[in-house]
Amino acid sequence: MVKILCNLTAIDIDTHHITTLYKTIGENVKKIRKQQGISQLDLALAVGYKSVSSIAKAESLIEKKHFNIEQLYKISKALDVPIEKFFEGI
Repeated sequence: MVKILCNLTAIDIDTHHITTLYKTIGENVKKIRKQQGISQLDLALAVGYKSVSSIAKAESLIEKKHFNIEQLYKISKALDVPIEKFFEGI
Protein backbone atom coordinates (compact mmCIF):
# COMPACT_ATOMS: atom_id res chain seq x y z
CA MET A 1 0.00 0.00 0.00
CA VAL A 2 1.29 3.44 -0.95
CA LYS A 3 0.24 6.63 0.79
CA ILE A 4 0.14 9.81 -1.25
CA LEU A 5 -0.69 13.28 0.02
CA CYS A 6 -3.36 14.94 -2.06
CA ASN A 7 -4.63 18.37 -1.06
CA LEU A 8 -3.14 17.72 2.37
CA THR A 9 -5.21 14.55 2.79
CA ALA A 10 -3.47 11.18 2.77
CA ILE A 11 -4.95 8.66 0.35
CA ASP A 12 -4.20 4.97 0.17
CA ILE A 13 -3.46 3.33 -3.16
CA ASP A 14 -3.63 -0.43 -3.07
CA THR A 15 -0.94 -2.17 -5.15
CA HIS A 16 -3.71 -4.25 -6.74
CA HIS A 17 -5.16 -1.04 -8.23
CA ILE A 18 -1.78 -0.09 -9.65
CA THR A 19 -1.40 -3.55 -11.18
CA THR A 20 -4.86 -3.25 -12.71
CA LEU A 21 -3.91 0.16 -14.11
CA TYR A 22 -0.80 -1.24 -15.82
CA LYS A 23 -2.72 -4.26 -17.08
CA THR A 24 -5.46 -2.11 -18.62
CA ILE A 25 -2.92 0.14 -20.34
CA GLY A 26 -1.07 -2.88 -21.77
CA GLU A 27 -4.31 -4.43 -23.00
CA ASN A 28 -5.32 -1.15 -24.65
CA VAL A 29 -1.97 -0.85 -26.43
CA LYS A 30 -2.32 -4.43 -27.65
CA LYS A 31 -5.93 -3.93 -28.80
CA ILE A 32 -5.11 -0.76 -30.76
CA ARG A 33 -1.96 -2.29 -32.25
CA LYS A 34 -3.90 -5.36 -33.42
CA GLN A 35 -6.78 -3.24 -34.79
CA GLN A 36 -4.22 -1.49 -36.98
CA GLY A 37 -2.65 -4.77 -38.10
CA ILE A 38 0.73 -3.88 -36.63
CA SER A 39 2.95 -6.63 -35.24
CA GLN A 40 4.78 -6.38 -31.94
CA LEU A 41 8.04 -6.37 -33.90
CA ASP A 42 6.96 -3.48 -36.13
CA LEU A 43 5.83 -1.46 -33.12
CA ALA A 44 9.02 -2.26 -31.22
CA LEU A 45 11.17 -1.11 -34.14
CA ALA A 46 9.05 2.03 -34.60
CA VAL A 47 9.68 3.13 -31.01
CA GLY A 48 13.37 2.27 -31.03
CA TYR A 49 13.62 -1.25 -29.62
CA LYS A 50 15.66 -3.99 -31.25
CA SER A 51 13.28 -6.83 -30.30
CA VAL A 52 9.66 -7.49 -29.32
CA SER A 53 10.51 -8.44 -25.74
CA SER A 54 9.69 -5.10 -24.10
CA ILE A 55 6.45 -4.67 -26.02
CA ALA A 56 5.31 -8.26 -25.42
CA LYS A 57 6.05 -8.18 -21.71
CA ALA A 58 4.43 -4.79 -21.11
CA GLU A 59 1.31 -5.65 -23.11
CA SER A 60 0.75 -8.69 -20.90
CA LEU A 61 2.34 -7.42 -17.66
CA ILE A 62 4.81 -10.31 -17.73
CA GLU A 63 7.58 -10.07 -15.11
CA LYS A 64 5.82 -6.92 -13.82
CA LYS A 65 7.03 -5.04 -16.90
CA HIS A 66 4.88 -2.08 -17.89
CA PHE A 67 5.01 0.94 -20.16
CA ASN A 68 6.31 4.22 -18.80
CA ILE A 69 5.02 7.61 -19.96
CA GLU A 70 7.83 8.10 -22.51
CA GLN A 71 7.12 4.70 -24.05
CA LEU A 72 3.38 5.44 -24.17
CA TYR A 73 4.09 8.76 -25.87
CA LYS A 74 6.25 7.08 -28.52
CA ILE A 75 3.69 4.33 -29.03
CA SER A 76 0.89 6.87 -29.39
CA LYS A 77 2.89 8.61 -32.13
CA ALA A 78 3.75 5.33 -33.85
CA LEU A 79 0.09 4.20 -33.80
CA ASP A 80 -1.17 7.73 -34.53
CA VAL A 81 -3.62 7.73 -31.62
CA PRO A 82 -4.02 10.13 -28.69
CA ILE A 83 -2.20 8.86 -25.62
CA GLU A 84 -5.50 9.06 -23.73
CA LYS A 85 -6.72 5.99 -25.65
CA PHE A 86 -4.38 3.82 -23.59
CA PHE A 87 -6.14 4.91 -20.39
CA GLU A 88 -9.69 4.02 -21.47
CA GLY A 89 -11.54 1.79 -19.03
CA ILE A 90 -9.55 2.93 -16.02
